[in-house]
Amino acid sequence: MSAVEMNAIETGGSAYDDVTIHLAGIFKYFSGVPALRDVSVEFLPGEVHAILGENGAGKSTLMNIIAGTLQPSEGEISFQGKRIQQMTPEVAASLGIAICFQHPAILEDLSVQENLCVALPPSVFSDRPAQDVVQEMLDEVGLELPLRMRADRMTVAQKHLLEIGKALALKPKVLILDEPTASLDQEATDMLFGRIRNAVAAGTSVIYITHRLAELRQIADRVTVLRDGRVRGAARVSDVSDADLVGLIVGRTLESAFPPKSTRMVEETCLSVGGLSGKGLRNISFDVPRGQIVGVAGVAGNGQTGLMRTLAGLQPAQGEITLRGRPLNQQALVREAAFMPSDRHREGVASGLTVRENATFSALEKFAVGGVMSRSREHEKVQSIFGELAVKAPSMDAPILSLSGGNQQKVVMSRALLSEPGLVIADEPTQGVDVGARFEIYRILRDVSEAGTPVIVNSSDAVELEGLCDKVVVMSRGQVVETLTGDDVTEERIVAAALKAETHDVDSGEKADAAQSKGLRHFLQSDNAPVVPLALVTLLLGLYVNGQNDNFLSVSNIYNIFLLATALGFIALGQTIALLMGGIDLSVGPLAGFLVVVASFFVNDDVSTPMILTGFVLMFAGAFITGAVNGILIRYANFTPIAATLAMYIAIQGLSFLLRDNPDGYISSTVTDWVNWQWGPFPVAFLVLVAVTLGGEYVLRRTRAGWRLRAVGSNEESARRMGIRIDMTYIAGYIACSLLTALGAIMLMTQIGVGDPRQGISYTLSSITAVVLGGTSLTGGRGTFIGTVLGAILLTEILSAVTFLSLTQTYQYLFQGILIVVAALIYAGARRRATA
Repeated sequence: MSAVEMNAIETGGSAYDDVTIHLAGIFKYFSGVPALRDVSVEFLPGEVHAILGENGAGKSTLMNIIAGTLQPSEGEISFQGKRIQQMTPEVAASLGIAICFQHPAILEDLSVQENLCVALPPSVFSDRPAQDVVQEMLDEVGLELPLRMRADRMTVAQKHLLEIGKALALKPKVLILDEPTASLDQEATDMLFGRIRNAVAAGTSVIYITHRLAELRQIADRVTVLRDGRVRGAARVSDVSDADLVGLIVGRTLESAFPPKSTRMVEETCLSVGGLSGKGLRNISFDVPRGQIVGVAGVAGNGQTGLMRTLAGLQPAQGEITLRGRPLNQQALVREAAFMPSDRHREGVASGLTVRENATFSALEKFAVGGVMSRSREHEKVQSIFGELAVKAPSMDAPILSLSGGNQQKVVMSRALLSEPGLVIADEPTQGVDVGARFEIYRILRDVSEAGTPVIVNSSDAVELEGLCDKVVVMSRGQVVETLTGDDVTEERIVAAALKAETHDVDSGEKADAAQSKGLRHFLQSDNAPVVPLALVTLLLGLYVNGQNDNFLSVSNIYNIFLLATALGFIALGQTIALLMGGIDLSVGPLAGFLVVVASFFVNDDVSTPMILTGFVLMFAGAFITGAVNGILIRYANFTPIAATLAMYIAIQGLSFLLRDNPDGYISSTVTDWVNWQWGPFPVAFLVLVAVTLGGEYVLRRTRAGWRLRAVGSNEESARRMGIRIDMTYIAGYIACSLLTALGAIMLMTQIGVGDPRQGISYTLSSITAVVLGGTSLTGGRGTFIGTVLGAILLTEILSAVTFLSLTQTYQYLFQGILIVVAALIYAGARRRATA
């Protein structure tokens, strides 16, 4: 059937009034290069409309235009017969359009429940406790996960299911699914198809992007094929053959999906695996004959990925692995094996490098002449392998993230082949790769195998294993339950072996152990876990110094420690907010000193109460302006957080010296007495700090504002796709940082008692130290206000201890460094045990 015939069938299929979304003449240009050209397509209610095409054909661009994340250069979008002037994510959400991206918008630093709560509108949780609603969502997509578990421990398949669960919870009018089954096993795929059919029965229009023609037959009603940004054909699925679809997708006829299998009579063993046991693996044994490809199969989560990582030398195991008669230990495996990970986003590509650099960084020595890199040899090799795999990239020096997901996967494979490995370990090598590229990958793997390099492939697609592999080992519960060879390598035998093995129950003792340790594990992996070793170190240090000097734990000294810690504590709380967003604020120290200088003109003994209040207002106004400027410079002037806040550091410090070149302007003793008011051994201001800390912790863990703050630091792109206003969150965060610094400045003001432009600078480094010591990540997304305050107390305690032990100031910095390392080691060790 020709493309013209397909379009003729499609055109007569519906009336315009019954269309949910109508796209007419859509063009999209990037830097003058067309990504979509004159695309017109209709999506009807109550049906599944599949979009096919190679990577780079324009599928994702078209979906982003429908979802409002991209604007068309030309063309019209109509929703239920009404033209949409400008489709934005907010407009799309209000119309009931939900999208599941190929790379799930999952925030790894947030828990499973927090991911759902921050991504979904409050109305979803309006009538029931959030925990009950979230559990129902997980049950809907067959996910059994602890709600408090951090998302970075989820598998790729679980992240896809969570993304699907988010979309289904909205009960959308239009549901866009971009490669939803790429990492799902058959059971999860069947479950998803059931949910899709339910949504379609309720009138939802489902747009389904896939590279698997078998899925097309199972779930889709209509299909549209894109190639090079144009619509090449559209028809009802029942009216078009697979051969026609493949021809439209790749622009040529492909006679066979898989290259011929090995016909060698003499089976020389290239790789032998014997009695391999380790984490999640038990007594794995198999051989890889020369010229053959061995596949690994099984229901997802039964040790396949662990086996692949072990064979690549990425995790330890006991047993024997022999390559051409030579035994390999873990270090040798790392050198010999080329590993293609299933999660290319996390492990496959280096996001900060170019396409060329990603393809060659593991084989740089092969392009060297006399120890010096030859750029011409590197370019020649890269161009050659890119040609074989048909990698589509703007240029070899383009950012790797500018490529489509499938082309990123081809770059990962290029790197594996360029390293000239002793064995190839391919974990889901065609996940998210289009039909044409799959055939090229199959051919390359077969050529590598025929050349004598052992190839082991893990795939959740039984059809792929049948067509590609000469031998398939089926795994369950971390062990091989069946080995299929020759004519026995069929889809039916592979699926049957995997499902039959899954009937065994998990050991009840393991379940009991898991249940008993779950609470401890969750705590040790939570943001507040560093609080325990930090508190322990603080207590032990106090007891030790008191053993050397009985006055250390006196009421007066405890009061002094808490009073000094309060100023640092407030400033460090502000620094925590900046670090949680993935930024930093170098201006907090000079800002604190500047605000004290401002106060020194107003908060004096010989002035009226309104004048004193004016001083406090000006302090907070100055802090607000500083935070706003920092945020605006970072988000709208494209300054890095370090550059923006360093510029503010210099500007504020200079302004302080302009106002007062020497200490002057004594602070009111009445105000000092009020601020330093004592209750037992505690300054009341310290108790206020504790209250603010606990309140901040509640906001951070239990409110949408806190989730958004952490989301921005965890993954800005995912947060943007969730509809979070990144720019406003950043600006609000830096304003909050500066306002908390103003509270610290009030404490500093009463401690030094005079407007001194030289004071406050040291608080920048001290605040960062307290935050890091408290367990907040420097990369954003994870942190704790409680740990920050404990860090401030410990640093102040060290300063006091040095004085009581009659030590020089050198020991203050030495102790700080030692305690930071000790606390970090205790925390890291506890987390490793919990993970194990």
